[in-house]
Parts: sequence; structure tokens; C-alpha cells
Amino acid sequence: MKAIIPVAGIGTRLRPHTLITPKVLINVGGKSIIDHIVERLISAGVDEIAFIIGYKGEMIKDHITKNFSIKTDFYYQEEMKGIAHAVYQAKDYLKNEKVFIILGDTIYEADLKPVFDSKYTSLGVLEVDDPRRFGIAELDENGFVIRVEEKPEHPKTKLTLVGMYFVNEGFILKEAIEELFKINKKTKGEYQITDTFQIMIDNGYKLRTFMIDGWYDCGKTETIIETNRYLISNLNSYPEIPGSLIKPPVLIGKSCEIKNSIIGQNVTISDNCKIINSIIKNTIIGKNTTILNSNISSSIIGDFVKIEEKEKTFNICDYTEIKP
Repeated sequence: MKAIIPVAGIGTRLRPHTLITPKVLINVGGKSIIDHIVERLISAGVDEIAFIIGYKGEMIKDHITKNFSIKTDFYYQEEMKGIAHAVYQAKDYLKNEKVFIILGDTIYEADLKPVFDSKYTSLGVLEVDDPRRFGIAELDENGFVIRVEEKPEHPKTKLTLVGMYFVNEGFILKEAIEELFKINKKTKGEYQITDTFQIMIDNGYKLRTFMIDGWYDCGKTETIIETNRYLISNLNSYPEIPGSLIKPPVLIGKSCEIKNSIIGQNVTISDNCKIINSIIKNTIIGKNTTILNSNISSSIIGDFVKIEEKEKTFNICDYTEIKP
């Protein structure tokens, strides 16, 4: 089973972190976003993945090749022209065979094996209260998709597309994308994958949907912190550190020094960190970071950061130093 993962985006909503690190390599729940996705795909039976890279693409390529033995290909998206344009860069994967497409900031919980066995192209969905930030799918009485729309101002349904698409015949998607290019159909200035699926529907192709169990967005600082909370809530054991109070769920990396501190709830601390006389909650801390005499909450803190005597929320990238 093949998969395509677009990861070329700049990640402007996650600055300053993405000024140094591509979005998909940001730490959440003890590993990078992309690691969570790739591990789930491998478990579902995917054995070959095309990554669509662009911004800081060499960092992503190096990370994947060092950490995974699965067969991979890397395609560059030179210009950010939308998801359909990104997927088309891997047109070698769009042949007369099945392919699964998943966006690079979508951590999910779902059993994909039945989806991969389906005879229909299927779009991953979940009901949300306010789908205006996402694409939506409208169904007929038989459960087939009759309309898809990207970020509608007045959505007619709460059935939201979650960035997961199983395509039964890749060449059909390829032809639809080429038709999209030919008519130069853009929505919000980009070639959208939703418009591509609408072309397939209009051409008489049958599409279904599949419900997922959980969808954990990593597109903004606040959603990454919430996703981190979910991921570490599944841990079965937590460390005990003499002289400090650990309030689960907490994930603490290797070779950390923690003294006279309160850690938790919902905290991930990466390897080689030093935390002394501090209170940390609802926070992700990168590796080799030092925090002294501080009270920090609802923060994302990068690698090699040093913070002394502060009480606030931080959103700071690698190699930052904040002193009294």
C-alpha cells in the first residue's frame, strides 16, 4: 500500500518555531508530528511513502531516512499552489492502484485496514461544531458524496474533511487534477484537493466517506498543546522524582535533572533538560533546555533554551535565552 504525505508548507501559524524547524518536525507527545503519522501508517499496512517537501525539505528528508526503514520517495513542490498541486508532484504514485493521502499535520486515531479494503474512493470525516476552517462533505441518502467544499462560509453540514483520502484508483485522481489545472480552477487562490474530488463526482465517479475515531490538529500553538495532552494521557506509567511533585500525565525524556519542582499536568519534557525550583504545566519543552526559578504554563519551548525567574506563558524557539 502506497501513501502520499504533503509536508511542504511553511507553517506560518507556528512561528517562531517554524523559522528554525519545519512544522512536521515539531515535538508533540515525545516525538515529531510526522513520526506519529508514519508509525500509524506502517501499522495499517503502508509500505511505501512519497513525501512532498519544500520549505526546509532537506531536514525532513534527513529525519525520515534516519528514523524509518520503509521505502520512501521525496518530491519537491517548488511553489505553494495548494494540496492538489502538491499531490500531483508525486504523480508516479497515481497509477492504476490504491493510494492513501494524508496531510502532514494530521495525527489521527482510526482503523484504516477496512478503508484500504474498500472498493470505493473514500474521504476521512468527523463531525465538528464549526467546520468553517475545514472542507466539508455532503452526502446523498445512500451515503455517497455529492458535494465537497473547502472552508465554506455557510456550511450545509458538520461532516468535516480531516485531511485523509483513500483513492481506489490513483490514475482517476491524476486525471481529475490535470482537469483542474486545465480549467485553472482555484479556490482561495490555490488548487484544492476538494475541487479535484468534486470534478471526480461531476464525472460520475462514486465517493464514500469513512469516520475516524479521533483527529488531533497540529496547525496552531494551542492545538499542539491540546494534542500533546491527548497523546500523553495514554501513558501507563509516570516517573517518581524525589523532592519534586509529578502530576500525571507527564512525559519526561532521558538524562533530565529535575529538582524541587512541580511538573504537570500535561507536560512533555525532552531529553537532557534541567528544571530547578519551578512549576511547569500544560507545556512542551524541547531538548537541552534549562528552566530555573520559574512558573510556566500553556507554552511551547524549543531546544537549547534557558529561562530564569519568569512567570508567564511562552512561545519561543530554539536557542533563546530569557533572564531576569
